[in-house]
Amino acid sequence: MKQRTERRIKKIISVLSKRQKDLTLIIDNIHDPHNVSAILRSCDAFGVHKIHLYYTTEQFPELGKKSSASARKWVEREKHTDAKSMIESLTRQGFRIIRTGFSEKAKSILEYDLTEPVAIILGNEHRGLSPELMELVDDELYIPMQGMVESLNVSVAAAIILYESWRQRWVKGMYDRPSFDENTLSKLIEIWLSK
Repeated sequence: MKQRTERRIKKIISVLSKRQKDLTLIIDNIHDPHNVSAILRSCDAFGVHKIHLYYTTEQFPELGKKSSASARKWVEREKHTDAKSMIESLTRQGFRIIRTGFSEKAKSILEYDLTEPVAIILGNEHRGLSPELMELVDDELYIPMQGMVESLNVSVAAAIILYESWRQRWVKGMYDRPSFDENTLSKLIEIWLSK
């Protein structure tokens, strides 16, 4: 068990007080463990409490201890194998589901209000989004780019999406108050102190 120094306790309380329970990513069959690790680090950096792992065609990659141990320790993960039940569950919880993509209906990330409860789907590095998720989710966003290359590495895209989410939420003061109720926050603090 980790030592409960005053500095460690303050850090944990400070970080958990900024965690956003209503901002999440859905990782759709992402293959490369380095990409998954980098996404987890970005989630930790921008205050994402939990992500959803949708794995049906790929095995969830084994994450190296050096590259992601710190981030995976602090970001909760929920695994899914059924697209419909995952989307329905998140929708019932009040999340707006948005997929990434480049179709004609895609809107710039800057057109979305990312201060509302939102779950953003990031697809596989080579195949993009799973067809069953594309059928279930209408809203689509893209990151405006000015160069010749048409897409970004999935972990870079995740970081940009999370930064824009953080920026919008920061402007509204959403990191100035806990998104968890007092009881849940106390339980999470105890759990984190034991890590």
